[in-house]
Amino acid sequence: MPAPCQGEAAKKHMDFIAKLPWGVLIIACLTLGLAPFAPPHIWEKLHMLIKGKLVRPLDWFDLLLHGTPWVLLIAKAMLSMMQKH
Repeated sequence: MPAPCQGEAAKKHMDFIAKLPWGVLIIACLTLGLAPFAPPHIWEKLHMLIKGKLVRPLDWFDLLLHGTPWVLLIAKAMLSMMQKH
């Protein structure tokens, strides 16, 4: 069976993101995306990434874990803006 073309895969990803409820993404960003709250882990990990100090596997996992809700929220917002135009 031939592999799906890249356009089909991209459409499936965009459909998945479009179906995610806004409320779930916002709650995920405010809880998982900012936890622990003083200071937010995502903020610390982004600073470590910029300074080149994000070297341990646990740090990369933390960045992925706390950053995913934000990436999905931004992607959904961009898709929504593109669909309105």
